Amino acid sequence: MILVLRALGVGDLATAVPALRGLRAGLPGRELVLAAPAWLAPLAALTGAVDLVLPTDGPDRVAWTGPPPEVAVNLHGRGPESHRALVAVRPARLFAYRSPAGGHPDGPAWDDDEHEVRRWCRLLHAYGLPADPGDLALRRPAAPGVPAGVTVLHPGSKVPAKRWPADRFAGLARALTVRGHRVVLTGSADERPLAEGVARAAGLPSEAVLAGATGLAELAALVADARLVVSGDTGVAHLATGYGTASVVLFGPVPAARWGPPADRPRHRVLGAARVVGPDRDSAGLVGVGTHPTLDAIEIDEVVAAVAEVERVSGAVAA
Repeated sequence: MILVLRALGVGDLATAVPALRGLRAGLPGRELVLAAPAWLAPLAALTGAVDLVLPTDGPDRVAWTGPPPEVAVNLHGRGPESHRALVAVRPARLFAYRSPAGGHPDGPAWDDDEHEVRRWCRLLHAYGLPADPGDLALRRPAAPGVPAGVTVLHPGSKVPAKRWPADRFAGLARALTVRGHRVVLTGSADERPLAEGVARAAGLPSEAVLAGATGLAELAALVADARLVVSGDTGVAHLATGYGTASVVLFGPVPAARWGPPADRPRHRVLGAARVVGPDRDSAGLVGVGTHPTLDAIEIDEVVAAVAEVERVSGAVAA
């Protein structure tokens, strides 16, 4: 049995898909258990690589009660908490980045500047397993009743510094509506007031606000069949990459070089941070601040132009 720790969010799981598939291909015939938040189970199923989700809400403890796994894999971070949690289940082998403080002095060295997808592929390569960084495609969920051909705007983020200003999302919604887009607004239940405010300012009907009204499978289906997605550096952007849906992603403070869509895919355009503003691990310290200046510098007309560009390239058309 393979036990994999990745107790994070939607984007984190989406960027780990190539590594999960590499584990499946390189260690065939074994059950793959993913230690992750229970609400991510629908997305885990869409990877085609996970047999079971073990509900896990953080890196400190994995509630594993079975026999020691044959292999434990740390796709969560560089330790020491996540390393110690996996060491505690007594795996026969641990695949992880080097962390003497976490009880794992072996393994490859961590690289702060590495793209998140390539980071986990490199970890598998270090242990002799395959992993293709381009293998990001997700299965399409069965979610009847979800509108198709809409343009998805996602104004929220768990990190306020990663939010493009709401008034600009409203201006963008107005501009795209004039251009024939059927705009909907997505987000979590906590982000519904933000989405409702954007809708009011943009003159959109109340039914355009889908924030808090879709489960993860429905959100994935919405993105899979969307005309276009515009969002900040958050999970919805990674769903767009996984489904090959045309997208414009607004970055700041963390650059696309770490978390962006593959640079060789013209369906996806990034705007914003082109250089590292601060270590990725420090982004939690930005929770109490407003929009990062790099993101705040992006104007509505730049996003409208980027939308036109990705639509020319992808041939996306309104439903």
